[in-house]
Amino acid sequence: MTSRPDPSAGTPRGEIGTAWSAPPGGPREPSPRDSRIPGGVVLAGVLMLCSGVLAVLQGVAALAGDDVYARVGSYVYGLGLTGWGTVHLVLGLLATATGAGLLAGAARARLPGLLLASLSLVAQFLFLPYEPLRSVVVMALDVFVIRELTWRQEGSG
Repeated sequence: MTSRPDPSAGTPRGEIGTAWSAPPGGPREPSPRDSRIPGGVVLAGVLMLCSGVLAVLQGVAALAGDDVYARVGSYVYGLGLTGWGTVHLVLGLLATATGAGLLAGAARARLPGLLLASLSLVAQFLFLPYEPLRSVVVMALDVFVIRELTWRQEGSG
């Protein structure tokens, strides 16, 4: 009976506390693709994506002239449903694209995200007489987005 050579005889074994998954030659330098998106940016991206889609639907409903929204008499910031529909549709499309950019890890999407969340906050405040409950909820989401995009991330100096 011939003994077969042990295939692991020539390879070094790891010791207790060492990583078995380390590549030969030691750990490699992290590439930009390996870097993770901070959790706050992911939350902001998801919130912007969701609120953007909802704003698009809100804008389409306003442009369609449905009886979804209450008719408001005299209102200082009254714009008419066609105007509000256009505002919400444009803001919603831009917010959806920016939220997708944040989720893709584009660092350049942070500043447009802040700008769009701020504009959405103002637009929802002015839209309060038409949809009070929804406007307050979206305003709260916009505040969360602004907070998460401006909050100092861990590990940043």
